[in-house]
Amino acid sequence: MKLSRAEYKEIVKCTEHLRPTRQCMTILRQRFPNHSQSTLLSIFSLEYQKRTKRTMSRHQAPDSIESYYQRYLNEAKARPSVPVLLELANEVDLSPALMARVIVDRFLQDQEGGVSSKQVLNNMLREPSLIPDQALANHVYQCTINDCCYGPLVDCIKHAIGQEAEVLLRDKLKERNLSFLDENQLRTKGYDKTPDIILEVPIAVEGHIVHWIESKASFGDDHSHRTYLNEQFWSYWNRFGPGLVIYWHGFIGELDSQRDRGILLKDCFPSDIVTLCHGTSPATTDSLTG
Repeated sequence: MKLSRAEYKEIVKCTEHLRPTRQCMTILRQRFPNHSQSTLLSIFSLEYQKRTKRTMSRHQAPDSIESYYQRYLNEAKARPSVPVLLELANEVDLSPALMARVIVDRFLQDQEGGVSSKQVLNNMLREPSLIPDQALANHVYQCTINDCCYGPLVDCIKHAIGQEAEVLLRDKLKERNLSFLDENQLRTKGYDKTPDIILEVPIAVEGHIVHWIESKASFGDDHSHRTYLNEQFWSYWNRFGPGLVIYWHGFIGELDSQRDRGILLKDCFPSDIVTLCHGTSPATTDSLTG
């Protein structure tokens, strides 16, 4: 879904005071019923990550950590059946999963008498049953399942969605009998930094030649797209020629401004492509459902 910059800014404004719990999606869906949930969630996630980067140093200050930890201990004792860690995270505007990390890290310091092992900490966050304090384990679990931006559950979901998008892309290419090499095949050939797909025979999309395709299971906003251009897309262009980027969850329409320079943006697999033929006809136009 392509959004105008004005539409995007309207959604961003609505996210400014939302917390990264799953209830926030109900609010966004009600406010923007014509936009897909995946687009809304991707925009909110990107915006909340920006907010977190601006404020995380405050939450990680030693006095803040100690304050959160003591408040958690007192509240958990006074209200054992209430999700007090989740409430605390929402009150101070910190991701529930990140609050859980702060509290478990502080808990382990008490248990171990010093700085906790990062591996032990990560294992406990991934599997709260490993936490020796059952009450804390339950609170961490509540934070994990209610966080839509951070944490091991979100990481798994994002990875699965990314893999699903890449499989969909490969399936679409195979449907049209387009010869290509995927990222894994390219790595076996010695390439260290490659797009998801390199077409062995170039295609044309909306009059633009395409040698490679990159799949992004996210929304393309200004910051992420600029980062991708600088760190990935232009290097692909330098090595392999012009290409196509698919933002499966949509992008700001005004960002599709590099077509003449060789970077084309789409929000789905192209509906009309022109393929080079090896017969007498130099080209043929294929229509497919994307």
